[in-house]
Amino acid sequence: MKKILKITGISLLTIVILLLVAPFIFQNQIKNMVRNFINNSVNANVEFADVSLSFLSSFPQANVSVDDLKITNFEPFKDETLASVKSLSFDMSIKELFKKEDEGPIVINSIYVNEALVNLKVNKFGDANYDIAKENETSTSTTKNGEGFTIDIQDYAISKSALIYLDEGSNTKLDVTELDHSGSGTFSENISELNTKSEANVTLSIDSTEYLSNNRIKLDALIDLDLQNSKYTFKENKGLINDLPLEFSGYVQLIEEGQDIDISFENPGSDFKDFLAVIPKTYSKNISNVETSGSFKVNGKIKGKVTEETIPTLDINIASNNASFKYPDLPKSVKNISINAAVKNTTGNIDDTFLDLKTLNFKIDEDEFKSSAVIKNLTTNMLVNANIDGVLNLANITEAYPIELENKLSGIIKAKLNTSFDMNAIETNAYSRIKNNGNVSVNDFVFSSADIVNPLNISQANVSFKPGTIALENFKASTGKSDLNATGTINNLLGFLLSDQKLKGDFNVASNNFLISDFMVEGGSDRPVNQSTEPDDALKIPAFLDCTVNADAKKVVYDNLTLTNVKGKLLIKDETASLQNVTSDLLGGNLNMSGLINTKSKTPTFNMDLGMTNFDISQSFRDLDMLQNLAPIAKALQGKLNSAINVSGTLGDDFTPIMNSISGGALAELLTTKVETENAPLLNALTNKLNFIDFDKLDLKDLKTALKFENGLVNISPFNLNYKDIGITVGGSHSFENTMDYNIVFNVPAKYLGSEVNRLIGKINDNEVNKISIPVTANLTGSFTSPKVQTDLTTGVKNLTTQLIEIEKQKLINNGKDKIKDLLGVNSNSGSTTDTTTTQSSPVKNVIKDIFSNGNTSGTNTTTTTDSTNQTGNVVKNVLGGLFGKNKKKNDTIK
Repeated sequence: MKKILKITGISLLTIVILLLVAPFIFQNQIKNMVRNFINNSVNANVEFADVSLSFLSSFPQANVSVDDLKITNFEPFKDETLASVKSLSFDMSIKELFKKEDEGPIVINSIYVNEALVNLKVNKFGDANYDIAKENETSTSTTKNGEGFTIDIQDYAISKSALIYLDEGSNTKLDVTELDHSGSGTFSENISELNTKSEANVTLSIDSTEYLSNNRIKLDALIDLDLQNSKYTFKENKGLINDLPLEFSGYVQLIEEGQDIDISFENPGSDFKDFLAVIPKTYSKNISNVETSGSFKVNGKIKGKVTEETIPTLDINIASNNASFKYPDLPKSVKNISINAAVKNTTGNIDDTFLDLKTLNFKIDEDEFKSSAVIKNLTTNMLVNANIDGVLNLANITEAYPIELENKLSGIIKAKLNTSFDMNAIETNAYSRIKNNGNVSVNDFVFSSADIVNPLNISQANVSFKPGTIALENFKASTGKSDLNATGTINNLLGFLLSDQKLKGDFNVASNNFLISDFMVEGGSDRPVNQSTEPDDALKIPAFLDCTVNADAKKVVYDNLTLTNVKGKLLIKDETASLQNVTSDLLGGNLNMSGLINTKSKTPTFNMDLGMTNFDISQSFRDLDMLQNLAPIAKALQGKLNSAINVSGTLGDDFTPIMNSISGGALAELLTTKVETENAPLLNALTNKLNFIDFDKLDLKDLKTALKFENGLVNISPFNLNYKDIGITVGGSHSFENTMDYNIVFNVPAKYLGSEVNRLIGKINDNEVNKISIPVTANLTGSFTSPKVQTDLTTGVKNLTTQLIEIEKQKLINNGKDKIKDLLGVNSNSGSTTDTTTTQSSPVKNVIKDIFSNGNTSGTNTTTTTDSTNQTGNVVKNVLGGLFGKNKKKNDTIK
């Protein structure tokens, strides 16, 4: 016995060792088997991280696992991922691993898929990305080399997986997430049975209409498999759509033309709570404690063939009579609910499918709502005929149903409307086939949102529907301190609502008080006007608008500006607003605006023509930021202004210009003006440097000038003005950052340069000399609030003095050499150049002595040769001393 046990133990140990070691021995063989199968089976690029073999995990069968499997397509879906699987494993008999190539296909008993993501796609040309199987010359169960797989399933499972199906041709999309599916049975017999359990979240949309929205679906199905005839019969089947239970029976059979279907289904109960169960839990919440009354029944039959030309006939019905529901935590109930709806197709032609909503009625409090509709040609040119008659108090919706709204609604909507149209008529604006009759009114409607500063209160709005047009008969609303009163017409409301067309219309809008801040998001107006960077999220003109607005506002307030009597036309199209002849009263004058604002690009742009007449200068350049940047010095002016400005650039998130981006030009004409130097540090600085001009007495009346601005700089074309008999020329540029570089040239008559220069002129005693003037240039740099002023006055006076001396010398030469000797008292006989003492006196001699002397008045008659440059410098020194207030004598005055 011990020997038998010993042999048995050694045998078992040997088997265990072999089971542990064998996977390593056969690992390469298994990898080659998987590679060969893949290469011979699919037209796609297949990659996997590893293939492993185990004899213990599924003993007595072998388990083959493939990790990180990825399948990518060839053309026409090149490099798109068809499927990715974290792990894929197969169970099979151990003997299947040792089959030779000529011994037939390998039989697989179980398949397990974990964390798979499958992307199925059919493009607009009808190509399918999952059509990757290679065609075999032999049977479909083997490859050309005799290799292949025969499926003899005892069980299979798919866990934690997802599937996406997209058909671009029919615009159909199916999303299946959190998929768990398992089944057990066998496919080896001609007739067998498969038991499956499935659970997943399903979203289904067809042609942009979502029919299932992340609905939780469960299905337990017992299916008879007739593999010989490709017929699958549902025997005992129970499913849940959200919490709505359904039972169904019937079969699906694959035929040469497509499929033959005969399926019936219904909800086993008839409680109205089953209707609430259809609504996703996100919206319906917990319905277990909801009080309901009345019935709800859904049943249907789908029978016929699915081919390229036909679909099965449909007879699906939903009915509910005298039903009601009330949530325990809400104060109001919904009652008198009646639903009678059907989806039918009696011919098998897809175009004959229609929805017949005979009744959809309900009542909340005393407000009753009734509607009915027939919708035909669901897949082609859809025909709609609908009726609405009822009252809906918006505030009651959240008090009767647990819907969570981001913003609270209130107001009463009354509607009595019949509409009849086809989709093609809407898409082509064939208004003769669009028949609307009736009216809709809204009273005391209140809407609030994070996108607006203040709630919008619509006290009254009436819309009448007529064939081809919709008339806004009145619209009275307010928000914040602003009021609106509008009328107008809308040409294609249905096209806007149903087919993504632009909303077209013409409106007349009036307001007594309109504050721009009431329509701005909080914080937007706090951004500085001279923004240096583009905003991340600028305001946008809605792309869906294509309308004309005729505006008439008594008062419009924007920031610190108040515009009155604003009138004009606004055209909105393609995210662009065009202003046409907009006029208003502003800053004591009149404003005319034309131009456009374009928000189609990432950064909004503008191009405007502004005409200003009789503007108050100081107020304009104080309150209008753009004008203040164009001409900061102008705030020191008092009077009136006419100007024409063309300006373009980019806008910030509060629709104010980014100053460094603007370019354009301006023509300005000053009317009556007065200068107040205390309002401008620059003028005070000039006054301190040049005391021959009083800027307070500067006359700027009828002054005209031109400005050009680009890349953050304002260039002023040189212009001339006069102060008494002093000519002034101004030119230069400044930046929007307040730095400047200007030159002001003063053509100053000599008489304004002090007593010393005037004494020189008097000694020369020549009318032409009295007309002499010099240019004095003042260079202005720094900023307007902290200016730096440099002048060339010293050089100018020096040049003038030299000029006067030269004039006198030339005058003496012209009078003749002899006359000069007489005047100087020189003895012509001695030939000596030394002056002798005489009793004769010469006025010119005295003048020249004064000019060339260094202040020596001792009466010496000897003429001394001196440096004329030094003497000129002394005169200049005395002149400048007078100009700047130094060494003034009592009788020295500045003319």
